[in-house]
Amino acid sequence: MSELTSPEAQWRDALARGDFLLQRSKSSGEFCFPPRVMAPGTGADDLEWVPASGTGTVYSVTMISPKPPANPYAVVLVDLAEGPRLMSRVEGIVADDVHIGMTVKARIATGEERAVLVFDPA
Repeated sequence: MSELTSPEAQWRDALARGDFLLQRSKSSGEFCFPPRVMAPGTGADDLEWVPASGTGTVYSVTMISPKPPANPYAVVLVDLAEGPRLMSRVEGIVADDVHIGMTVKARIATGEERAVLVFDPA
């Protein structure tokens, strides 16, 4: 499979268009992340792209303290409402205030090179 048609490339293209999509198996209804060719566990090749709700809960937090003058930031694992867990950042809040169990909402941020998925407090 070429990089242009890979599930990862399709996901990144959707983000660049402003769409947060997840893959879901048509046969099991289970969502998966990261993007892949076959469903985990079953190997089903019936994955479809569907809009994500964008809501989730912080599962874990790691504080990153870069050299000044850069501000600390929180890298988190987020359990999405649909089930998958992914790694991202929480923005729009002081890093020390990010905590396990916090409800967050996804946002697509356009940065230096490409669109990225980040979260804000809900």
